[in-house]
Amino acid sequence: MVLVIFIFLQEWRATIIPAITVPVSLIGAMAFAYALGFSLNNLTLFALVLATGLVVDDAIIVVEAIAAKIEEGLSPPQAAMAAMQELSGAVIATSLVLMAVFIPVSFFPGATGIMYQQFALVIIFSIAISTFSALSFTPSTAALFLRHASGEGQGWLSLVLSPVQPGF
Repeated sequence: MVLVIFIFLQEWRATIIPAITVPVSLIGAMAFAYALGFSLNNLTLFALVLATGLVVDDAIIVVEAIAAKIEEGLSPPQAAMAAMQELSGAVIATSLVLMAVFIPVSFFPGATGIMYQQFALVIIFSIAISTFSALSFTPSTAALFLRHASGEGQGWLSLVLSPVQPGF
């Protein structure tokens, strides 16, 4: 996962932030699961695997927005503030929509409902922690780690893909 993030962000400083955010969100979700007395079963582990793909999105979006503001000439702290003024509502809204998908699953009746309740709540907790992290940890870390690119030009992925022409 970290390699894929690095390939698309094309900067190791920007890759560190989502790479830290994902384990924090998943460990936090497991802490909530432990506090609620959930067992560690196949559905809980599947929820963690599914949540891995969901929790990385917020951090990547915030990092990309801050990097774009830095490229516009803002200092990293100013870029973090400006990006979060634009993105806070969107991050919260997308997280609430993702949670709304899994909230009804937590109310299934019977034995099946008990199993799927753990699945749904682990995903909901991981999304909630990811949202909190995207609104607090990610901008502050990006303000510390990200810097304006020293060289003019494109990233290496753009150079590799530039010979590819659209259409045939």
